[in-house]
Amino acid sequence: MFADTREHPCELRNVSASGAAIVSPQRGEIGERIIIYADQIGRIEGIITRHSDDGFAITITASPRKREKLANTLTWLNRRNVQNLRDGRRAPRQVPRKTEARAILPDGREIDCKIIDMSKTGAALAVTARPPIGSRVRLGKLGGRVVRHFSDGIAIEFMRIMSEGEIERVLKEEHFFDQPDENGSQLA
Repeated sequence: MFADTREHPCELRNVSASGAAIVSPQRGEIGERIIIYADQIGRIEGIITRHSDDGFAITITASPRKREKLANTLTWLNRRNVQNLRDGRRAPRQVPRKTEARAILPDGREIDCKIIDMSKTGAALAVTARPPIGSRVRLGKLGGRVVRHFSDGIAIEFMRIMSEGEIERVLKEEHFFDQPDENGSQLA
């Protein structure tokens, strides 16, 4: 997400705790602040430092604690890939095209959130509220319970595991995905 809140898909390359190369058709301006929501890594904030033929490079802006956490995550991902380890997740994650959503907290408050990723078993949400682990939360029509907190949000486990067809239908109904309907018009 660029400073003007435009969002575009991208691919991270050569990631370290201090910087990354980004492959993207959109480049932004040198010196511009950006936020990247990366699969398996989470939220990364940075400043564009240079352009390349296929994108741009960033310097990551993070506290020493967050840099250490990022370095640990990158080390774990590298080790997992080298050793073919599983990440412990029960279902593959996907990132919806439309990440803005509404969550209903245990006290009934409705808050805006961003879906970092989701699967048929749960979702990771970027949100400032921190309901206690074990508390019930709704993501649109999907009921779940908080299973962990992380630096930028919470992870929820849905109350029941859905089939692939069912999660796609729910996502479409909730308009998390901007997909054309049978008439070719966009849902959202």
